[in-house]
Amino acid sequence: MNIITMFVANFSSDMDIAIKAMLVACLLPLVFAMLAKATGGFKMSDNANPRQFLSHVTGLSARMNAAQQNSFEGLPIFLAAVIVAMYCFVPQNVINVLACLYVLLRIGYGAAYAFNMPLVRSVLWVLGLLCCVMLFYFAILVI
Repeated sequence: MNIITMFVANFSSDMDIAIKAMLVACLLPLVFAMLAKATGGFKMSDNANPRQFLSHVTGLSARMNAAQQNSFEGLPIFLAAVIVAMYCFVPQNVINVLACLYVLLRIGYGAAYAFNMPLVRSVLWVLGLLCCVMLFYFAILVI
C-alpha cells in the first residue's frame, strides 16, 4: 500500500467535521469584529480607518474588539494543531472532538468577554489552549 493510498484511506468522511471546525474558528474573529463595530456605533464613514475607530471604543465594543484580537492570535496554533494531528494520523474522532470542543470554547470565550466575565473567560481560554496542546500531544504519541 503506497503512502497516498494510506493517506486517503485515513481521511474518512468524518474528516470534514474538523475542517468545518477550522472554518468556523477562522470566521469567529470576523464575527467578533462585526459585533465590536455594531455595538460601538460604527458608520460607513468610519470604514476609511476602522482600526482607529476601534481604538477609541469602550465597554462592550472594546471587549468584543479584544475578543477579535485574541481570536486571531490563537487561530494559528489551533489550525496547526489540527493539521499536524491529521498529518500524523491521530484517530479522526479524537481530532473531531477536540476541534469542535475548541470552537465551542471560543464561542463561550467571546460570550464571556461580551458579558464581562473575566474569570470565566480566562478558564475558557486555558481550556481552548489545552485542546490544541492535546492535539499536538496525540500527534506525538502516534509518531
